[in-house]
Amino acid sequence: MSRVFAYCRVSTSDQTTDNQVQEIEAAGFSVAKQRIITETVSGSVAASERKGFSKLLDRLEDGDVLIVTKLDRLGRNAMDVRATVERLESTGVRVHCLALGGVDLTSPAGKMTMQVINAVAEFERDLLIERTHAGIKRAKAEGKMFGRPSALTLEERTAVIGRLAEGIPISQIAREYSTSRQTIMRVRAGSLRVA
Repeated sequence: MSRVFAYCRVSTSDQTTDNQVQEIEAAGFSVAKQRIITETVSGSVAASERKGFSKLLDRLEDGDVLIVTKLDRLGRNAMDVRATVERLESTGVRVHCLALGGVDLTSPAGKMTMQVINAVAEFERDLLIERTHAGIKRAKAEGKMFGRPSALTLEERTAVIGRLAEGIPISQIAREYSTSRQTIMRVRAGSLRVA
């Protein structure tokens, strides 16, 4: 006989998993208290790296059913969710997601749903990358400088190069300009590349 487990996760300690447990019960799933795994951990942490989820994996056996309210309870992104579902399926565990109408993600319909979700996630990622590149290109065309601003002005860098040429020690120049030795060494390295 199949055992039914529930995995309920929240991101912060001021949140509670009570609503997720109630939602699972309202959907008609009867889950024994000892088979309800709850934890407080950020969704940015991969499922395989979560303590509660790892303990759950150790308890699950072939034929068991795992219930979650939403896909994001299982992973940080579509790829992580997919890997988690595939890992569970490989051990004979069925995964039901209430937000997707209670579909078994390991069934043919569930696998198709996961493929659509993965395709949409990949499309969104590609659009984000495309927009980011376009924004960087536009900003560069407008003359925007990237990275941390220089600790020294152009005039100060020119003076530092002169002081270095005079043989003044790097640490003394750094003290004179109230900056670090690394800054002076970067100015020296930049002047060597130009020369």
